[in-house]
Amino acid sequence: MRITNLTKRYKDTVALDNISVEFEKGKVTAVLGESGAGKTTLLNAIAGLTRYEGTIEEAGNVSYLFQDSRLLPHLSAEGNVKFVLKKEEQGRAAEMLARVGLSGKEKRYPHELSGGEQRRVAIARALLFPHDTLLMDEPFSSLDLSLKRDLLSLVTELCLERKETVVFVTHDVREAALFASRAIVIKGGKVVDDIPVPAPYPRDFFTRYPEEEALEKILVSD
Repeated sequence: MRITNLTKRYKDTVALDNISVEFEKGKVTAVLGESGAGKTTLLNAIAGLTRYEGTIEEAGNVSYLFQDSRLLPHLSAEGNVKFVLKKEEQGRAAEMLARVGLSGKEKRYPHELSGGEQRRVAIARALLFPHDTLLMDEPFSSLDLSLKRDLLSLVTELCLERKETVVFVTHDVREAALFASRAIVIKGGKVVDDIPVPAPYPRDFFTRYPEEEALEKILVSD
């Protein structure tokens, strides 16, 4: 996917300022930055949810895992996943729910699931929605440490197995070091750095990778 001269203005505010960047097919790219840096605006532009100036090429069909799970309350866990599948493919729902650890809970409704279980349903749905590019907006935020570790491991495994092209927004350098093969840093709507994360998978949740320190320094610098 190629983004060229991408600009997004909200009245007198420039949310994205002439960004040009390429995202490699089959790789996970983290987009880091503080609140208000333009990270979610970038995802929304790629998804076609906001108007912008510039060009976005080769994004193809997009699946979007939002920061909140956005499950349909009147459908079960299985129903939420089947909702994005063609009739002849709906048998894949139970298989994917099992992969995300929800065997036996397929018939439960969102209000009967914990926050972490709802997140697992949202992940299953996003992965099964027909797409070329997977967008993820802070998918592990507001999770306790144990659940974050489990879901990071699960999503990494599934995305690598399926050779997903992922653009993954986070403010957490740990998440970027564990999940991404590359990290882009945005400040004030501009790309200010682009760092490879070459450590082999699977990565150890309790290991500190050298890219974390580099990213921290970039995020706190003026």
